[in-house]
Amino acid sequence: MVWGMTDNPVTPELLLNAYASGVFPMADSRDDAEIFWVDPVRRGILPLNDFHVSRSLKKLVKQEKFDVRIDTDFRGVMKACAASADRREGTWISQHIEDLYCELHTHGFTHSVECWNDEKLVGGLYGVSLAGAFFGESMFHTETGASKVALVHLVAQLKAGGFTLLDTQFGTDHLAQFGVIEIAREDYHILLDQALNQATANFNELRQGLSGSTILQLITQTS
Repeated sequence: MVWGMTDNPVTPELLLNAYASGVFPMADSRDDAEIFWVDPVRRGILPLNDFHVSRSLKKLVKQEKFDVRIDTDFRGVMKACAASADRREGTWISQHIEDLYCELHTHGFTHSVECWNDEKLVGGLYGVSLAGAFFGESMFHTETGASKVALVHLVAQLKAGGFTLLDTQFGTDHLAQFGVIEIAREDYHILLDQALNQATANFNELRQGLSGSTILQLITQTS
């Protein structure tokens, strides 16, 4: 379900209220000043206790090829996600949306998980954090496997922090390999309400710099 477009100013407060109500914004292109609101009939979620990590991905995480960091270049991740999408079919991450999420980042409501190699940002993801819900927005990679490694670290971060909902917005064949499923809007809102009541959830529960093996153990131990 798509709600009407608006070119009226969208404030960070309005954006958070929208997420708490189960809707999220998109734009038609990078330079589009308008935003439209989306409330899918079928919602993609990744059940945190059913996260699938393939044997090859486990091996990559343990190799520690990438330096995984949290929130060191949030805008850089957003720009990379927009550029990655634009090379495919155009991006829904407009400059206006980027600025809004970066403002939310200054208040601790958005986060990025980043993969670096030789001090170069080569993959990552970002999303919105609200109580015990994390709304994954987009991911990118310029080196094979970097976005997947970022996702593994995100799940460890969320499980350690007491989150109960990882929203992926939509289900895709690519996301299905990790355990993403689609559920009815009504069921999603039940899970969302429960997650929003997790007031003690903390995205920064884990210290940075943990080994890949430790990250994988944390995912298993908290299942």
